[in-house]
Amino acid sequence: MTATGYLALVVGLVLIGGAAFLIGRATARKQVSTAPGLTVADLMAMVVQSSHDGIAVLNGFGDVVLHNARAEELGVVRNNRADDRARRAAELVRRDGEEVHVDLSPLEVKGRQPEAVHARVKVLVESFTVVDASDESESVRLEATRRDFVANVSHELKTPVGALALLAEAVLDAVDDEEQVRRFSAKIMQEATRLGTLVTELIALSRLQGAEKLPELTPVEVDTVVSEALGRSRLAAESSGIEISSDEPGGLVVEGDRMLLVTALSNLLDNAVAYSPPGSPVSISRRLVAGFVEIAVTDRGIGIAEDQQTRVFERFYRVDRARSRATGGTGLGLAIVKHVALNHGGDVKLWSLPGTGSTFTLRIPVHLDQVEPRVPPLPEQELATTHGGEL
Repeated sequence: MTATGYLALVVGLVLIGGAAFLIGRATARKQVSTAPGLTVADLMAMVVQSSHDGIAVLNGFGDVVLHNARAEELGVVRNNRADDRARRAAELVRRDGEEVHVDLSPLEVKGRQPEAVHARVKVLVESFTVVDASDESESVRLEATRRDFVANVSHELKTPVGALALLAEAVLDAVDDEEQVRRFSAKIMQEATRLGTLVTELIALSRLQGAEKLPELTPVEVDTVVSEALGRSRLAAESSGIEISSDEPGGLVVEGDRMLLVTALSNLLDNAVAYSPPGSPVSISRRLVAGFVEIAVTDRGIGIAEDQQTRVFERFYRVDRARSRATGGTGLGLAIVKHVALNHGGDVKLWSLPGTGSTFTLRIPVHLDQVEPRVPPLPEQELATTHGGEL
């Protein structure tokens, strides 16, 4: 039986005979209880009070005769008075006898107040009605996120697909011009590669957000992760005239999935290369701090303004859209890094200063048998000192 059902029974008994009748019935039934002194009515009241839903009983005048603490938390009852929307819904229920669904979301959200509250109002007994309200804030947020994601994906896919169609048409028109065909074909290859990268990263992000079960975490050597990530990013770095330097192997070990960690670190390296001027340095370092292995990627690129630093890990968000388009960026790289870190029980930190550069630090829990060595200085501290910046 639901909490509302229990409440209906309690109120029904009260209306028929009052508290004395309840006690009499409980005594006649030998005071059925799970502990000395607790009657069935007591247990029912406890269930209502502990319910995750907000429950309020209104009489024929719309006054609150009974409610639990959750009803006040959700705003269904304030100062022992029901929300006007709930009162109007109760009038309709008493008139028509049919259940009514009503939106009791706050008109102005303040602090940690629920954003979306939905309630069912129905007849309890005679002229009494019950309002059963639940917090739907998380469902509303998830639905909004889903809509935004679908809209963003549609927009991002439309661009390369449209470009491929136009380029294919251009190739057909220039079929007799070998040089033009070669030029348009190269652009088709570029757009096809970009489209393939976008689809691959969408699949990876979907997997990280729970669409698929993640692999079991095993001991992974950080030096191997760094080496493989450097291998993936070397071609892009050489093409931009950027040298990626690395500290010495440290023998650190984490609990994780090697391929996911390599993907996250290579995304950080690719990002550093893409947003750095030709010939500028990019460095990678690793250290053990307070039970976490920190892998830091530092660049001397354009930097990120403070008001944008909280958004760079959002899907499809780009600091410089023009530069991202030119380098084939999808806007998903840092979102993937964030979810890889979270799925490993870690996180990713950012320090940046416009015109100075940025440091992204991937933090992953260390393997239990790892011994913590002396802590070297943070890469961003060295960067700020070199350029006269302040942390």
